[in-house]
Formats: sequence, C-alpha cells, structure tokens
Amino acid sequence: MSAAAETFEPFVHPALFYGDEQEYLAGTVPFVRAGLAAGEPVAVAVPGENLELIRDGLGADADAVRLLDMREAGRNPGRIIPGVLRAFADAQPPGRRVRIIGEPIWAGRSETEYPACVQHEALINAAFQGRMVSILCPYDVRRLAPQVIADAYATHPTVIQAGAGRWERDSGEYDPDVVVARYNEPLAPVADVPSFSFDTDSLPQARYVATDLAARLGLAGIRLQDLALVTAELTTNSVVHGGGFGTLRVWAEDEYVICEVHDKGRITDPLAGRRPAPRDQRGGRGLLMVNLVADLVRMHTGAEGTRVRCWFAR
Repeated sequence: MSAAAETFEPFVHPALFYGDEQEYLAGTVPFVRAGLAAGEPVAVAVPGENLELIRDGLGADADAVRLLDMREAGRNPGRIIPGVLRAFADAQPPGRRVRIIGEPIWAGRSETEYPACVQHEALINAAFQGRMVSILCPYDVRRLAPQVIADAYATHPTVIQAGAGRWERDSGEYDPDVVVARYNEPLAPVADVPSFSFDTDSLPQARYVATDLAARLGLAGIRLQDLALVTAELTTNSVVHGGGFGTLRVWAEDEYVICEVHDKGRITDPLAGRRPAPRDQRGGRGLLMVNLVADLVRMHTGAEGTRVRCWFAR
C-alpha cells in the first residue's frame, strides 16, 4: 500500500492477490506490522489456516493484534460488517486510524453463500466511507474462480499483487453499486414446500409454526431458539413494513434448516441489517439481529416485494 494512499485517503480498501503461502505472508504481515508501528489498532479476520500463518509470521507481535477465525466470525457474510469490522473499528478512540485484514471469500465457500459474500465486499465501501480505516482483503488466485477475481476488481478501488513481482494499481473495474445490484438476484425456487400466510393477528402462530416444523426437521437447543427469534423479527417486519402480511416457509436442505419470509415490501437501503444500531436508537434492529444469529442470510428485493431466506445448521 503506497504512502500516498495512507496519507490522503481516509478509507483504504485494497484487494490482495496471492498465489501461495509465501505471497500471503509477504502481503499480510508487513501490513500488520506497519499498523502496529504507527500505533494503529489492528485486527485480522481470516480463515483458521491462514490465521495460523499470520500468527506464526508475526511472532511476539501477534499478541498486540485482535485475531479472529473468519470461518466462525464471518460464517454469515451479512454478519461481517456489523459483527467483525465495525465492531472492532467502532471500539477504538475517535480519529485514530484502524487497520484490518478481512478475508471473507475462500475456496470452499458454496455457490449459495457467494452472492452474499460479494455483496458484503461491495458494501464495505459504503459502510466505511470517509472513515480512517484500512481494510486489506486477500484473494487466493490459485483456488478461487476467475469470476471471483473479476468481482474483486469491481469491489475494491485498489488491487495489489503480492510476491516477488509485487505491483499495486487502481482498479479500472471498480463499481461497487453495480455489483450490489447484480447480485440482488432471485433466490432459487424450492418445490413442494408448503407456505403459511400470516398477518397482524396470526404473528404468534407464525412463530409457533416455524419452530414446530424446525424441531421436526432436527433443529434443537440454541439453534431452535435462534430460528424462533429470526421468525419473530422477519414476520413482524412484514406486518409493519411489508404491507401488513406475508408468507412463511420452513424446510430442510442438506445439513441446514431453512426459514423464508416473503412480503410485498421493498428494501431500498443496501446496508439494511449490516449497519450497527446506535445504542440510543429505538427499534430498527430486526434485520441486524437476523444477520447476527443466522448461519447464512440471502435476500432478494424488488418491485414484487422482498424474500429473506435464512440457514441454520442442525
């Protein structure tokens, strides 16, 4: 990252392309050490195996860094901005630059998860606009699909190639708003799943229907409570903001129980559910709570309404 970028740009958000462990360490460890040398709070949120590489590469300096396994903290991409990035940045003294490494996309992310991942990367730019924050996002060019790398150019204003032939340049493809719109895609249809229609009077019944079906499908304990909370938040949002009614569906798919709510409302704020709520704000935490407790949240909103689909591991 150039000294000019650090000096004059409040928010810095480069993509780091790496091809092996050596390139990964060459691109990440100096970034962390530069932050520590400047007295900046530093966090690293990357998949566990890469977290260990950075921890070992930093040696004793690792004790001064907030280390998080992104496979856990960022399992749901919609949780990363409010629960990882903003949670760390907002906890630091005002006016102090914050430095973060965040790797939300890794080989093994499913096709179902990916649209939420790339929307997350695009929305970081709006979530931190004008703030004194540097967020470096590594991408494994060996194992990630060409489309993922192409999307990285579109979601990051600057791109860096790590390693012996290191280069850094502005991305000529940067257009995060277009990416957010492109991945606001209809959710894959699911056949033979009955729906439950609800309105103001039947909100309690909707929650009972959801938890009863989920329990029969193998969800239990805290995860069943989480699904009940999500159902209550989404159905209430439908009644208050989505035309006064909606439909609910619950089904099992692989190792997950999935809850879906559809209504006639339209969400116009791309950061809805991904922005921390101020402590003194009354209400407005429904979608945020959904992102914080579900394992994955996918949403499609448009002229025909909004469909929110949530995954819970059973």
